[in-house]
Amino acid sequence: MQKPVFNGPPSPEEFQRQLQEFMRQHLPGGNVSSFTRPDTSDAPEGSHPESNSEAFKFDYKPRDVKAYLDRFVVKQEEAKKVLSVALCDHYHHVRLAMDGKAQPNYAKQNIILIGPTGVGKTYLIRSIADLIGVPFVKADATKFSETGYVGGDVEDLVRDLVRRADGEVARAQYGIIYIDEIDKIAAAPNMNGRDVSGRGVQTNLLKLMEETEVPARAPHDIAGQIQAMMEMTQGRGRKQPATINTKHILFVVSGAFGGLEKIIQKRLREATIGFAASAKTAVEEDLVFSEAQTRDFIEFGFEPEFIGRLPVRVVCQQLNVDDLFLILKTSEGSIIRQYEQSFAAYGIEVLFRDDGLRRIAELAAEEKTGARGLMTVCERIFRDLKFELPSTTVKRFVVTRELVDNPAAELQKLLAEHEKQEHVVMRQLLQEFARRFHESHGLKIWFTDAAADRLVAQALEQSKPIRDLCAEKFKDFQFGLKLIAQNTGRKEFAIDADAVETPDKVLSDWVVASYRTEITKD
Repeated sequence: MQKPVFNGPPSPEEFQRQLQEFMRQHLPGGNVSSFTRPDTSDAPEGSHPESNSEAFKFDYKPRDVKAYLDRFVVKQEEAKKVLSVALCDHYHHVRLAMDGKAQPNYAKQNIILIGPTGVGKTYLIRSIADLIGVPFVKADATKFSETGYVGGDVEDLVRDLVRRADGEVARAQYGIIYIDEIDKIAAAPNMNGRDVSGRGVQTNLLKLMEETEVPARAPHDIAGQIQAMMEMTQGRGRKQPATINTKHILFVVSGAFGGLEKIIQKRLREATIGFAASAKTAVEEDLVFSEAQTRDFIEFGFEPEFIGRLPVRVVCQQLNVDDLFLILKTSEGSIIRQYEQSFAAYGIEVLFRDDGLRRIAELAAEEKTGARGLMTVCERIFRDLKFELPSTTVKRFVVTRELVDNPAAELQKLLAEHEKQEHVVMRQLLQEFARRFHESHGLKIWFTDAAADRLVAQALEQSKPIRDLCAEKFKDFQFGLKLIAQNTGRKEFAIDADAVETPDKVLSDWVVASYRTEITKD
């Protein structure tokens, strides 16, 4: 074996290339240039290296935010309202601050989310971050320690925001930091004294939630130290690293808070004892958390200063079977979309019938893990179907209650009868396409028998999923039919065989005819 030849130290250009490769491999989105952005730490509050007014725009109203959340999160009506108001208040203040019109003595509305696992706490906050377009970081409180040596350093959360913002410190300074399992850093109620580590983490988080400057480079950041050395060798001298101000970063913490309900119930019971006590009716189990007060959190193990920096309290309710059914059927983030795509990758179309969805919801409710139980149940149901069907000629099947209860038996039946059922399933898929079109655009369409026959035949001839065929043929119908609805008030349309054969021509003829009708009315 030939030994490598040592040719001396690398040139500055070669060292720069090797350093870039090192950072690319060891840092999220890492590169040398990400550490040499303009230092904005001395810029006026709210300033941006490019344009204050254009860098961040926020003109949503609370109803707009809730309407967006309604598309993805089922139930939690009160939680969505509270979050919508808090988010709008916070980001309207951020917008004013960036324009130099900050409100004096503004109290930041950091949020605490309370609720059992799987009710949509993380999904709510992630959906809001997507809507607003701000960097979003999620972490579990259990990963942090007081010193940062054993666990993580809470300041790393802020630095993660910068990475998510592609190195733009100014944009990271109005991101969202979401910390789950915050109840795990509370002191145990049966301890003598407080959990020192948990108290230390609370203190460190408290500094971030108020307002502090966090160095963009961590003390243990080797790549950052190498970059600083390079700046020295290149004659730039020692440069003060950029810092991130946390004043406008929104902090959201959440947890299941097991045991907090007992503290609340105890206080409520004590309030009813005595001659002068006000009469209180028994609080339903699902509504106990909505009665939580600051003193309950303190008794649970939180520092008064820490819980005081979380003024907005949002309670998420447990999900029942009806809620899980609605998640499957109506949420834009429904897991059934994932399974439709998984089977579609093999050219297989799947139709979920309501009775099948209801049964999935019932089994998921038994898991006691909220919406997460839907994935557990679905993976168990479709495991064999995913394994067997891609290697067969089966191209379509229906998820019924029978299939959910006995997937193995229904798989065997499906393999034996798929040819006979194919046309039936494809017609049902056409009805499903029409239903979704109506839900998305507010316009009702249906297919005549002749049109349905022709679409089924074309899908089979082209070996194309009928959903994809319809999406291709009728891609412009939503725009044309809305014009017709505006001109004539008509909102129901029959798709006939001619519309299947020449959809663009038929749609054009309909639109032209609608303008003539409008002229006749005038």
